Amino acid sequence: MPATNTTARYGSVAKTFHWLTALGILAVIPLGIIANDLPYDTAEQLADKAWLFSLHKTVGVTLFFVALARILWALSQPKPAPLHPDRGVETLLAEIVHWLLYGSLVLVPLSGWVHHAATEGFAPIWWPFGQNLPLVPESLTLSETAAGLHIVFERVLIVSLILHIAGAVKHAVIDKDDTLARMLPGRRVAVTPTSHTQRKILPPMLAGVVWAAAIGVGSVLGVYHKGTGIAAEAPALQQVESDWAVTDGTLGITVQQMGSGVSGDFAEWTAAITFDETVSTGVAGSVDVEIAITSLTLGSVTQQAMGPDYFASAEFPTARFTADLLATETGYIAEGTLTIRGVEQPVSLPFDLTLEDDTARVQGKTELDRRRFDIGAGMTDEGQLGFAVSVMVDLMAVRGGEASN
Repeated sequence: MPATNTTARYGSVAKTFHWLTALGILAVIPLGIIANDLPYDTAEQLADKAWLFSLHKTVGVTLFFVALARILWALSQPKPAPLHPDRGVETLLAEIVHWLLYGSLVLVPLSGWVHHAATEGFAPIWWPFGQNLPLVPESLTLSETAAGLHIVFERVLIVSLILHIAGAVKHAVIDKDDTLARMLPGRRVAVTPTSHTQRKILPPMLAGVVWAAAIGVGSVLGVYHKGTGIAAEAPALQQVESDWAVTDGTLGITVQQMGSGVSGDFAEWTAAITFDETVSTGVAGSVDVEIAITSLTLGSVTQQAMGPDYFASAEFPTARFTADLLATETGYIAEGTLTIRGVEQPVSLPFDLTLEDDTARVQGKTELDRRRFDIGAGMTDEGQLGFAVSVMVDLMAVRGGEASN
């Protein structure tokens, strides 16, 4: 069989690309649906979900490159003419569907790839070329938008695929012609070339209208910004009396999931602070911090972090850190007790203090072992979820001012 196309039949290369693409679609779509629907409340469930998502992504990226190669090959080859060029409307619809298929085969995996690259805490693509994309930053908003587009383009692909299969069946069963047969591997079909003026502009333009309409419907349905960064409404924290009022600041954490750093911060917390800057050695003050656990935004794993195997926020909606502020020869240390999930553990937080008149800036960092607080106890593979959690504090406080938190 010739490798190249003619105006009457497809060559072996086009047929190979066609059926490789079909096989990829039949694999990647069910994998994505199954992986998305799987629960991830336990370590075993999360591992299964991550494995399926990695397989889905790897097949999807492979399909993306196969589709590009197929499109480039198709552009270099003559396209076999339709067997019924006199059926103008049917032929136009078939051409629109072909454009929708070609475009969707690029847009679906590309939007999924952008979602992957913009997301913190992901199931990795199984290949050695890295997980990022040029010009694609890690961003929750971008990842949600790309995820929404991925869903919309996938729906267009599925509808186009159904129409494509229905058309092939119609030709084989009702018209009883060789439209389907000339794409089957190994089949040599005698087809007489017919004259047909190809519409070069109208079909892709109409396909673009379909994509624009689908994107608009997705916007109306709100699929681009689902607000997945917010797990639940944070509990109302009691106002506290404090000699120093926090006016601005960040209380953040970084975890390692699937070998990638995932950073986030708590939006709601209160701090009661006493501090005497004249003390050079020993206890210079104290701090009592209450943190609303459900105010945490932690990239794509926010909801997972709230689950019963992790922060268990439904049962333990707040955490607490009480400590003495110690002045030492090398700097300051907050030495005290951190309570998470009802578990108390001693914690030391070294910090730097910059004091100008009645305004103070505090910057500190420490590292915790999540296992000490029974967080993710079932996640014993550090490659899936790291044991160490970095805690970062950066805040501004004013003596006798009004707190902003």
